[in-house]
Amino acid sequence: MYIKREQFSITIGRTTMACGLCILLWVAAVLVVIKLYVKLTTGWCRSNVCLVGKTAIVTGANTGIGYETAEDLAKRGARVILACRDPTRGQDAAEKIIKATDNKNVEVKLLDLSSFKSIRQFASDIIATEERLDILVNNAGLGSKADKKTEDGLLLVMQANYFGPFLLTNLLLAFIKKTPNARIVNVASAAAKHAAGLDVQNLNTIRHDRAGQGFALYSRSKLCNILFTLELAKRLQGTTVTTYSLHPGVVLTDIMRRVPQTLRFIIEQVINWFCKSRLEGAQTTIYCSVAKEIASLSGRHFHDCHVVDTYKTAQDPDISKQLWKVSEEVVKLNRN
Repeated sequence: MYIKREQFSITIGRTTMACGLCILLWVAAVLVVIKLYVKLTTGWCRSNVCLVGKTAIVTGANTGIGYETAEDLAKRGARVILACRDPTRGQDAAEKIIKATDNKNVEVKLLDLSSFKSIRQFASDIIATEERLDILVNNAGLGSKADKKTEDGLLLVMQANYFGPFLLTNLLLAFIKKTPNARIVNVASAAAKHAAGLDVQNLNTIRHDRAGQGFALYSRSKLCNILFTLELAKRLQGTTVTTYSLHPGVVLTDIMRRVPQTLRFIIEQVINWFCKSRLEGAQTTIYCSVAKEIASLSGRHFHDCHVVDTYKTAQDPDISKQLWKVSEEVVKLNRN
């Protein structure tokens, strides 16, 4: 049977369109399943703990997970201090929280974690002006070019994400211990799983001959958060203070602001469609800040409001001690 060339082309075209449509439907179905999985597995803090009379500090509280955490703590009646690098954005956030919660006991204090001088000034101010500190949430973090450095000569990502919170926590630690059942919450990341072979003697070095150093550095900083929490818990034994680290999930926050524009746009679209909202991402931070049932789990790591096994990269019993010692030297903890 003879088939005209035009008929053959039309048949092939229709077949191709049908196949293309099937592929698009299949991809759409997969993406819907992923979205449903994220929504169904997201943990929510169900605690109704009241925080009237208590004081909380949330770093990086003017946006993202930090903002949602601060607003939740304010709703519970706490005095909430927004520790922010940008006073204007911080004040805008405070006004929004006050309006949303009817809690006027929300204040902004300047804190730049990329400056040890700023951290020391902030800690001195807290100790001089506050009566108590029940909750310290080390939330602020950033991603940046791997080789960018601070005024203190350290890699920006390492200082803002780890060394800064380490110094802040230690400067406030004696003050925190005066408050019964206080908590220290460190926002880490599952990226820590990818920071194998941590060299505590070379925390502020990068390999310029390798690609992906930005993510590698970020992963390193987040592993340090977890190891810091483990060692801090040991040092807090015999007190009523507890500490926790957590993975909030993949959330679109201002941490992406220093990523190149084209790459940031692509990442933001993916995160917007298929990952957690900022409120969802804040739930584990809130849970670790208030849930009564985790009081005996100091030092443990959490995800979706559940305790999870320690990542393999953080299981070396000696590395947390080594990291602490090196960190004390880097931040000049015992120097005036």
